[in-house]
Amino acid sequence: MNTQLSSAPQAEDQQAAQERLSTPEGRREFRRAAFSCWLGTTMEYADFALYGLAAGIIFGDVFFPEATPVMALLSSFAAWSVGFIARPIGALLFGWIGDRHGRKLVMVITIGLMGLSTMLIGVIPGYAQIGVWAPTCLVLLRFSQGLGAGAELSGGTVMLGEYAPVKRRGLVSSIIALGSNSGTLLASLIWLLVLQMDRETLLSWGWRIPFLCSVLIAAVALFIRRHMRETPVFERQKALLQAEREAALRQGQELQRRDTRSFWRRTRAFWTMVGLRIGENGPSYLAQGFIIGYVAKVLTIDKSVPTAAVLIASILGFAIIPLAGWLSDRFGRRITYRVFCLLLILYAFPAFMLLDSREPWIVIPTIVTGMGLASLGIFGVQAAWGVELFGVTNRYTKMAFAKELGSILSGGTAPMVATALLSFSGHWWPVAAYFSLMAGVGLIATFFAPETRGRDLNLPEDAI
Repeated sequence: MNTQLSSAPQAEDQQAAQERLSTPEGRREFRRAAFSCWLGTTMEYADFALYGLAAGIIFGDVFFPEATPVMALLSSFAAWSVGFIARPIGALLFGWIGDRHGRKLVMVITIGLMGLSTMLIGVIPGYAQIGVWAPTCLVLLRFSQGLGAGAELSGGTVMLGEYAPVKRRGLVSSIIALGSNSGTLLASLIWLLVLQMDRETLLSWGWRIPFLCSVLIAAVALFIRRHMRETPVFERQKALLQAEREAALRQGQELQRRDTRSFWRRTRAFWTMVGLRIGENGPSYLAQGFIIGYVAKVLTIDKSVPTAAVLIASILGFAIIPLAGWLSDRFGRRITYRVFCLLLILYAFPAFMLLDSREPWIVIPTIVTGMGLASLGIFGVQAAWGVELFGVTNRYTKMAFAKELGSILSGGTAPMVATALLSFSGHWWPVAAYFSLMAGVGLIATFFAPETRGRDLNLPEDAI
């Protein structure tokens, strides 16, 4: 394991970062970056929460009206999964650009792509107007939305991690998770208002309002990002590469960097990140995606109950997320993450037993608890840990692709797989087992991941 080159360069880099934050201009740059990353992640998760809520509550009637309730739910989540298929492609493409041309450029492109795609979802005619072209357009726009989202989350995480003071990296990086929570909160607030409409108005045009409004967030984030400065870590890396190229040219040679390690040693951090992502993302999208549809469509509980639960969890998230980030700074990334995975395993089966009560005063706390563990707490720890696992040379590409591959293996397909399991078995127990399995993958991954708290982000090597 190679977590540092020497203590002297690390101390110098940390001192340089602290000096930059000690100036008024440096603090303004940090605040601008933090606000921009928060707003961009808010946009991304508002998009996905809007779709998750719409898939569970509306899209079956609008885009798949001729299917049975379970099949309509399955079709809606199948279209949702297309966005996750696109995310690894976006991660590779935009991650490569971000590692070579800067984090700022990518974050400007992705927010524009996501904002436009989400807005256009709000103008698609329904199945009654254009038939099969309606779900086709939905799938295409979900793919476009996924391309941008594949780089947005990791880009914001890398930017915050590379800006943050070393001793508060876990807390500062959790701003990304606060953005996801803000997006979920915004989506649930809008849906609570939209659901007050009568059914005919809701199916006709009311459901379009949340998607059309997302363009406002995108416009503000785009304006801020155009005036951001690159991270100090990327600026230093760019200067070092330029100096090495010039030295090589003076000697009449080309700059070459070769990694002679085995495939496993070169990719160990990558696969570890995939496992950590599965343990977080799968349970997260079951908690805030599948369970919403299960409660509304299968248990036929009033739609305002799961929506209210998402709202309450989102409000509590503003305390849970920074607490999780602080705990990872205080006690370490690994032990904090491990505890969250263990709690998720213990949560799964009792949760579905409680949901079957159909009592709102039981259903709401059950959903809130699941989101608090999977969508909020564990996500707040993952941000800083993911940045620290990778070296500066290919950090953006490796982390983004690992996270999105983990997403497509878990969160992107989780609601669809869970719905298929429910349809096949007629009971919730296979879904609960699936929930525990994914949390178990995350738990196992923590035994392969090193403790990286305080790692120098200028190091070129991965942490393992």
